[in-house]
Amino acid sequence: MATEIPFWKMHGAANDFIMVDDRALTFPLADREWIAGICARRTGVGSEGLILIQPSDSADFRMRFFNPDGGEVEMCGNGARCVARLANDIGAAPADMRFDTIAGLVGASVLSEDTVRLVMTRPKDWKLNQAIEINGETMTWNFVNSGVPHVVIEVDDVDNVDVHTLGSAIRHHNLFAPAGTNVNFVQIRGNDSLRIRTYERGVEAETCACGTGMVAAGLIAGKLGRVSVPVQVVPASGDILQVGFDITDDGAENVTLTGPAVYVFRGSLTYP
Repeated sequence: MATEIPFWKMHGAANDFIMVDDRALTFPLADREWIAGICARRTGVGSEGLILIQPSDSADFRMRFFNPDGGEVEMCGNGARCVARLANDIGAAPADMRFDTIAGLVGASVLSEDTVRLVMTRPKDWKLNQAIEINGETMTWNFVNSGVPHVVIEVDDVDNVDVHTLGSAIRHHNLFAPAGTNVNFVQIRGNDSLRIRTYERGVEAETCACGTGMVAAGLIAGKLGRVSVPVQVVPASGDILQVGFDITDDGAENVTLTGPAVYVFRGSLTYP
């Protein structure tokens, strides 16, 4: 017998998601092929991820995030803003909240009808000014795990980067095996601003925006002294988000990401 599953479609800086209230723990998590199907652009709802709100024993709720290929990953910054707004709207969390992710505990504050500030997990696994050879060209890369793994490469003109070719090659490089990495190309625009384009693992394509990627880019640029904090970050969508943090000897702390969380429509999924 088919089951009807209500959902919301939301986006954060054009990074779009299927959102489900799964506090009853009835969502068919085992069927990853079906999850990939509903995320498909032409034959499903279409999204860059599926997000579930589930119960938590240690926070207001638990966030589960699945990429469009059906695989579960640790965290999604733009999705986390959306889930915070939805959780507040449906009574699953107060305006100032904490929620569990695989990456760790995340804080969030719903600042207005469509703006949310996240308090991110502490970044880790820093690597600065490393070299990689791609197609015979040596490039300088930096790395930080801002909830999920991110390579950050500074370029002179982000518009002229072949994000798909270079991003895919770096994402699958042996340096980052077996899990792979997300890849961000960053252009410094001024003392406190940068532009970014991101190749996202699991989507396997360029995305309009990646929240953890914007955080990683801001962190790396700040750590290298290329920008002051807070950093205004402009992804491919053209939105302006703000990344805040405090630099420490071993990395950074008090990391925040502030930006939009917007409803698109509501609907119902049919399973199977």
